[in-house]
Amino acid sequence: MNDIVIKDNLLRPMLSKPQSRAELIDSVARAMIKAQADEREAKTLRLRRTRLEMEARRPVPAPTKSRSAKKARAPASRRVA
Repeated sequence: MNDIVIKDNLLRPMLSKPQSRAELIDSVARAMIKAQADEREAKTLRLRRTRLEMEARRPVPAPTKSRSAKKARAPASRRVA
């Protein structure tokens, strides 16, 4: 009964059961991976936004006095005994 020829089954080969199962598993796995990546990206954006807000609220530290560079000491001459 399924041997009726129409444009959809004339040119396109029908998938065998293992191929269709493999495609189903592949599509489900890809959907799960995409969902996890989307969740991870949303979490990263949320954490970045929170960090930037915290940094904006933090008071700016007072500038510290810079130390002057110390002059190098001349090497002491060695005494020969």
